[in-house]
Amino acid sequence: MAETSSPTSISTKLERIAKLARDAPQMALTTLAHHIDLEWLHEAYRRTRKDGATGVDGQTAEQYAEKLEDNLRSLLQRAKTGTYRAPPVRRVHIPKGDGSETRPIGIPTFEDKVLQRAVAMVLQAVYEQDFKDGSYGFRPGRSAHQALARMSGQIVRWGGAWVLEMDIRKFFDTLDHALLGQILSQRVRDGVLVRLIGKWLHAGVMEDGAPSYPSSGSPQGGVISPLLANIFLHEVLDVWFEREVQPRLRSRSALVRYADDAVLLFESEQDARRVLEVLAKRFEKYGLKLHPDKTRLLDFRRPDRKPPSKDGEPKERERTFDFLGFTYHWGESRSGKWIPKPRTAKDRLRRALRRVVDWIREHRHERIEQQHRTLTSKLCGHYAYYGISHNGDALGRLFNEVRQAWRKWLDRRSQRARMSWEKMAQLWKRYPLPRPRIVHPYRRFA
Repeated sequence: MAETSSPTSISTKLERIAKLARDAPQMALTTLAHHIDLEWLHEAYRRTRKDGATGVDGQTAEQYAEKLEDNLRSLLQRAKTGTYRAPPVRRVHIPKGDGSETRPIGIPTFEDKVLQRAVAMVLQAVYEQDFKDGSYGFRPGRSAHQALARMSGQIVRWGGAWVLEMDIRKFFDTLDHALLGQILSQRVRDGVLVRLIGKWLHAGVMEDGAPSYPSSGSPQGGVISPLLANIFLHEVLDVWFEREVQPRLRSRSALVRYADDAVLLFESEQDARRVLEVLAKRFEKYGLKLHPDKTRLLDFRRPDRKPPSKDGEPKERERTFDFLGFTYHWGESRSGKWIPKPRTAKDRLRRALRRVVDWIREHRHERIEQQHRTLTSKLCGHYAYYGISHNGDALGRLFNEVRQAWRKWLDRRSQRARMSWEKMAQLWKRYPLPRPRIVHPYRRFA
C-alpha cells in the first residue's frame, strides 16, 4: 500500500521553516532541502492538480499513480543527488487581451510538477515571512478579490487618489535568470534547491517538436513560476517602494500588487509624478520594461472634489482604469455616496463571450443535456470571478448573449429542425441557464 503523508507532520515542518525565516529576516538559509523527504513528496503529490494537461512525455497523473511509491522514491533520490534532469516544458498559446495577441504557456511533465510543488512549499514558508501586505498574487489565504477590496477601500477612505496604472511588458518572458539568482541568494542558499531552480529556468521549451533554450524568462504554467515571479517583484517593486520611495513622499501612498499586475495610489499629484519619472528606470535596472501605452497616471479623485475640466467632459479612458480584469469608474451607491464601481473590462468580456460562443458552435450537435451542463459550468465559473457588486450589467450582457448564441446555433443544426423563439422558450424552461449572481458582495470587501 502506498505511504500517505501526515498533514500534522508536514505542517510542523512548514512552521519550523517559517519560524527560522521569521527569526532571522536578514539571514540567507543554507539548510532547507533536508525537509524534503518521501513524506513531503507525498504531500506535494496530493497538492498537485491531477486533471491538468500533460507535458512533453504525455504521462498523465493516473499513469504516474500506478507506481506512485516507486516513482516518488526515484524522484527523491534523483533530486537529492543532483541527477534529476528537468525536461523541457511543452509550449501552447492562449488568446490574450482582445485576442489579437497570444500568451505562451509552458506545461511541465507531471513528475516535474510534483517536484516543483515540493520546492515551492519550502520557498513559500520562507518568503511568506518577507512578503508585504500589499502583495496578493499566488499566496495562501489571499485572492484577487482581496486585492481589489484593498485598492477600492483605500480610494474610498482617501476620497479618491492619483492612480498609477502600470503594466510590465512580457514580464514572464524577460525575467533575468542571473538577477533572479542574486535575489534568491539573499534568502536561500541551499545547494539542492538552488540547483533545481537553475535546472527549471534552463530546461527550455518544446514547440512544434523543436526545443529552444531562452536565456531569460520563466514559463507561465509551471508550478514554481508564479512564486519565483513574486520573489523577483517583491525585491524589485515592493521592498523598493516601502524602503526607498514612501519615506520621500509628502502624502500618503499605497501599493497593491497581484503577481505582475499592480497599481500605485497617491494622495498627491506631485508625489505620483515623481514616482512615475523614476519607475521605468527602476525596472530597467532589472531588465524589465513598462508598457508605454498601458502605464499611465490617472486623476481618480471623487467627481465632487475635482475642479471642473476646461476641455469639457473627459474621455472614458481619462476617467477609468483597469485592474485584474475590471474597469473602475466613479458611481453613486444606493445611499448616494460616491464609490469606485467595477465592471468587467471590455476585452475580458469580449474574450469570455467569444470562447463560449465558439464552444456552442463547435458542439451544437451534442445532446441538449450535455450542452446545458457545460454552459452552466462555464457561466458559473464566470460569475465566480466577475460576480462582484455593481457589475450586474456586464454579467447580464454575457448571460443574454450566451442565450441568443445558443438559440442561433441550435437553429442551424439542420434546415428542418428550426428553433423558433417559442420552442427556445420551452427549452429554456426545461434547461434554464444560471442567471447572473453576485458572489462577492461589496460589504465583504469594503
